[in-house]
Amino acid sequence: MKFFSTLLPALTALAAITAAPAALANAELAQKKNCMACHAVDKKIVGPAYKDVAAKYAKDKDAVAKLADKIIKGGSGVWGPVPMPANAQVSPDEAKKLAAWVMTAK
Repeated sequence: MKFFSTLLPALTALAAITAAPAALANAELAQKKNCMACHAVDKKIVGPAYKDVAAKYAKDKDAVAKLADKIIKGGSGVWGPVPMPANAQVSPDEAKKLAAWVMTAK
């Protein structure tokens, strides 16, 4: 029994460590692809905060696909008069990763 009581905290810590790089990697990808020039996780800059985007699309089962498309093609009118330009630096796979990450923002 003692073995399991010492093993459980270690496994929990390992799970946290291995899960964190995926979230961090997508934040780093957002920085690398210049998304963070106009967006932040928790506040509006030029574009909306990612937490607000996640809240707006929370019940939309196609949110990741829609957001990935907007990342690549750009968009306007959803968040006000300032358009979001297309981001030619982002591949379709990267756009999906970024959109999925945005949907986790709180």
